[in-house]
Amino acid sequence: MALPEASVQLYTLASEFSADMGGSLDKLAAIGLRNVEAFDFVRRPDEIRAALDASGLASPTGHAPLLSDELWTPDGSIPTPAPEVVFEAAATVGLTTVIDPFVAPERWFTLEGVTDIADRLNALVETAAGFGLQVGYHNHAQEFVEEFDGETAYERFVALTDERVALELDLYWALVGGQDVAALVSRLGDRLVAAHVKDGVAPAKNPFAPGAEDFGSDSLDQRHAGTGDVPLAESLRAASGLQYAVIEYDNAPGDVFADIAASYSFLVEGGFAR
Repeated sequence: MALPEASVQLYTLASEFSADMGGSLDKLAAIGLRNVEAFDFVRRPDEIRAALDASGLASPTGHAPLLSDELWTPDGSIPTPAPEVVFEAAATVGLTTVIDPFVAPERWFTLEGVTDIADRLNALVETAAGFGLQVGYHNHAQEFVEEFDGETAYERFVALTDERVALELDLYWALVGGQDVAALVSRLGDRLVAAHVKDGVAPAKNPFAPGAEDFGSDSLDQRHAGTGDVPLAESLRAASGLQYAVIEYDNAPGDVFADIAASYSFLVEGGFAR
């Protein structure tokens, strides 16, 4: 397998990016990155595309809500536009894959809910193709709370989705969900197009499980890639068709650009990405 390309999810530097879009992208390019993963791009696609072009960067993947009326994040909600609006903006930015980043936990706790999520994403495959795009899904840990006939809700979802639906596995959140991360990566095979590469100490309990206390990103103990509990090296080696290794911190431990550079070095110097 050819090495995946390194990227970084722009949510990692959301405040810096909003304050100085061009300057932030220039700093990422100076680190050595050639790709980013866009976030909150639908309301400003032309501005983001111009900034990417000026910095010599591309955004082949991006996060946007497709499956919810409102996208919840630990740091606030984002309203969901019509899929066609999302896809038009994605095409403007230059994306090839639009990834839904979050579906509310309670929708993953019943088989009916999981089936509905899969059906909704399947229904968007052809619409996205009309814009030259594919759709995908990015997990947190709520997808691993419930099991149905011995399968986690996540793996049932995978089985129910069209093979053209891309998967982006967040390796940290899979660990938080109690998974053998490398084994899961192996089982996903070539459906796994991208992985979120983040490290840290997993919370004692799955924060998305029923009865768990509310949490925000600032409560997470996240660390540079290769310095936490996530089996990143083993998991990346287990991938068979990975195209993008996407650096992300929900809670960067220090200076965000230094933190990104540290994880970039882990990927490139370790021979996990190019």
